Amino acid sequence: MQIGMLGSFEVRTDDGGLADVPGARLRALLIALALEPGRVVQKATLVDWIWGSQPPADASNALQRLVSRLRKALPAGAIEGHSEGYRLAVPPDAVDAVRFERLAGQGRFPEALALWRGAAMADVGPVGSGVFDAAVTRLEGLRLTALEDRSDAEIKLGHGAALVTELTDLVAAHPLRERLVGALMRALAADGRENEAIVVFQRTRETLAESLGVDPSPDLSAVHVALLRGETGRRQSNLRAELTSYVGKNADVSSVRTLVGQHRLTTLTGPGGTGKTRLATETGRALLDAVPDGVWLVELAAIGADGDVAQATLAALGRRDAILGDASIAETADRVVAALRDREALLILDNCEHVIEPAAAFAYRLLGECRRLRILATSREPLGITGEALWPVEPLDVRSDAVQLLRDRAGAVRPGLGTEPHTLATMERVCRALDGMPLAIELAAARLRTMSLDQLADRLDDRFRLLTGGSRTALPRHRTLRAVVDWSWELLSDAERTVLRRLSVFSGGATLEAAERVCAGDALELLTALTEKSLVVTDGGRAPRYRMLGTIKEYAERRLAEAWESDLTRRAHLDYFTSLAEEAEPHLRRAEQLQWLARLEAEHDNIGAAMRGALAAGETNGAMRLAANAGWYWWLGGHKAEGNDLIMAAATMPGEADDEHRAVVLALVTMFVTSGHGDQFLAEDWIRKADEVVKRVHGGHPALQFVPAMERMLRGPQDLPTAFDPLLIADDPWVRALARLQAGKMRVMLGDGSREADTQLEAALDEFRALGERWGISFAQTELANRLGTRGDFARACELYEQAIAVVAEIGVTEDVVSLRARQAQLYWLKGDRAASASAMAEAQRYAQRVAWPSALAELALSRVEIARWDGDVGEARRQLTIATAMLGEEAGAGNVAGLLQNLLGYLASSLQAAREHRVAALRATAGTGIAPLIATVLVGIADHAVRQEQFERAARLLAASDAVRGLPDRANPDAERISREVERRLGSAFTETALPDWRELAEVTLAS
Repeated sequence: MQIGMLGSFEVRTDDGGLADVPGARLRALLIALALEPGRVVQKATLVDWIWGSQPPADASNALQRLVSRLRKALPAGAIEGHSEGYRLAVPPDAVDAVRFERLAGQGRFPEALALWRGAAMADVGPVGSGVFDAAVTRLEGLRLTALEDRSDAEIKLGHGAALVTELTDLVAAHPLRERLVGALMRALAADGRENEAIVVFQRTRETLAESLGVDPSPDLSAVHVALLRGETGRRQSNLRAELTSYVGKNADVSSVRTLVGQHRLTTLTGPGGTGKTRLATETGRALLDAVPDGVWLVELAAIGADGDVAQATLAALGRRDAILGDASIAETADRVVAALRDREALLILDNCEHVIEPAAAFAYRLLGECRRLRILATSREPLGITGEALWPVEPLDVRSDAVQLLRDRAGAVRPGLGTEPHTLATMERVCRALDGMPLAIELAAARLRTMSLDQLADRLDDRFRLLTGGSRTALPRHRTLRAVVDWSWELLSDAERTVLRRLSVFSGGATLEAAERVCAGDALELLTALTEKSLVVTDGGRAPRYRMLGTIKEYAERRLAEAWESDLTRRAHLDYFTSLAEEAEPHLRRAEQLQWLARLEAEHDNIGAAMRGALAAGETNGAMRLAANAGWYWWLGGHKAEGNDLIMAAATMPGEADDEHRAVVLALVTMFVTSGHGDQFLAEDWIRKADEVVKRVHGGHPALQFVPAMERMLRGPQDLPTAFDPLLIADDPWVRALARLQAGKMRVMLGDGSREADTQLEAALDEFRALGERWGISFAQTELANRLGTRGDFARACELYEQAIAVVAEIGVTEDVVSLRARQAQLYWLKGDRAASASAMAEAQRYAQRVAWPSALAELALSRVEIARWDGDVGEARRQLTIATAMLGEEAGAGNVAGLLQNLLGYLASSLQAAREHRVAALRATAGTGIAPLIATVLVGIADHAVRQEQFERAARLLAASDAVRGLPDRANPDAERISREVERRLGSAFTETALPDWRELAEVTLAS
């Protein structure tokens, strides 16, 4: 819905039709709401608007009746009722008066004034309200102010002569508005009609005296004095009027204007297409009033590399003969100096990069001999003169200004593009792909003449072929995106071109050391030159990184392929980052792991790119070597999903590879596969493959020492208790600590309820602390917390979880934070602290938004299942269980994972028969796993089934069997507590089970009945 009041009153619906809003009061009500779009207007305010000082006796009911009538006239839902008033549900720009104020406030006067179609609220009719009349007067005043502001701006740009007729009419209608009178006087002077301007002043002085008894204001008198002195006349400038609005750089204009005021030479630098020329000319316009002898644009792009900069300057100044000095001076540069020697002017030397040496020499001479002159230059590299101030012109912010520019330019070729979330998100995607470069965005907008926004976004992977539709009046190098970059490329030396194209192999930038190894041994000077020429960007402080914007990078990649250097450079890149990962790998298991993780994290994109390049090229040995050395970083650094994909891809590559590297990769695969709820049987094939290779390798990576232990676990239950014992005397203290932790876990898994398991876990924690290895510390703390939770010490368990979370957050294992917070939320719930539980779960969810590792997301969903189930929210529990099942993928149907899911489904089943089927499936999946805690949990579920069948003695025996299997009662299972209370209520506290039952037989009998 669009509401117009700047002229005849009208309401247009979304289909373009006119809505009939009859009557002055009904229209006044709508206007009062429309002037506050999206905000609640108080009832008292609306009454004042409609009835003024004479409201009806029952004003509240009268207002309500008016609102009811207005609702019938407007689209459904347009007016919302609130306790304190009413709200018109439309965006601000749907009301022409509100949009006018916004545009005028932004200085976009032509757009703002174009919204006026006549006098404000011309046909609303007499309302009899002072508030209404004041609103009309205010809008008319704002219109006149906007006209005055626009006139001032146009006159400053040298367009005063074109305004004479319009301003004459305005002054006739408003003879006491002195700003309009002053604007007319300056416009007449700009048209060479100074005498008429003086007559206008004299007439105005008489009118002010007769009507108000006052003299002209100081501002108007100053214009008069300037006329008499000949100081007001035609603006001295050759800046052309722009055809498009200036978007996103207003703050830069202010900053550059300040620099120009503080320094006599200011250079705007940046890559092609960032808008250096437009920023310079906009700054020049802003300085017109401050520079008495004018602002002069010297366009150097059109002259060749051997062109005459002085001649180009003379041509620019020649448009105003008055500024040129003695025409008899023969030398061009001498003539320019003579013309500017005593002038206070601003010279804009635009596009200096291809004539950088002569431009610098010319600027140096002018500034030395013309002491009141200032120069604003644009170039892709500095002029290199002492005293030069630099302003790097950055691309637009892709989330705001760049999108605004695309919307603005696209609106000219494809009206009605819309502002829906999908449209804005696609626009941001386009702007991000184009690095926020204004020229590239304008070229993209031009393409919307013949394709949709989505088509444009999808085709930007071939941006140089796509973006070719520039303005016919633009310089040739600004008509296509490739021409923009070609211009810079042609200005480089051969050595600079070599480094630039080779630098394109990096992802996320390169350190100086990396660039020297991959691009060239003497890269520093060349990178410095490329940075000064705006083709390379530097980030960071003491150790800067060198990177390219996406457009430059894609261009350099093409040049690399043309030079037949792609494979050579990629292999050098792979070698460097493999060596870095190899150097860092052993440090990741010691106290210095944070420093090395930070170093690898800075190169994360490069490591991934090197790995994918090796995979794509089929370089098995290279891929294996990098995977073997980067795998632990991916695990520790919060990149498990990516690491899993890359390690799996390496592990399945055909071809020859070093045995140790292959064995480490296979060992890492088993670690990834068995994480979370997975067990050794899910990775059986991988374990056996790794074991075969490990037998051929002597010594080496710590991961290899755990492969035989995993293989022993596959042999059967008899080998489980001692699977890790040989590693307890290993040479590597990290291996010993992890083996001790696994030995403690094994005791828990086998149903050891004694303190021996806790002792092993505590010893492992001490050993990891001695090493300063944070992942191991967190691992041990987590296992101990689970043990405390089982015993019912929820407070201490939550404290240990907090410590574990702090440790893993420090090293960046984001995936672990998700699962740890989710489990902690369950323990807080069991402790009775619902607020802390909700807070922990909310933090888990926040971290989950940054995680792609399915195991962590499944853990979060399973924790949500339990809490929802305990709260009695079966619907939410089922929804979360569906999410968990999807996250687990193929794992959901195998072994212990299937048992866990089927057990939960048994609680959520709506019928006894469905519950029995899930309990049977859970028992079948877990009975042979040998995992005591899981079997015990399933037995509690079967006890629940027995209670539902009113087999209370059998339920009691199943609970006893569960405790026996686990080795101790599970105080962290509220189902066991609930079932125990129900059994005691039905059977009394006297019931005891003297003989421990055979849990398999008991479970099968229960489920068979």
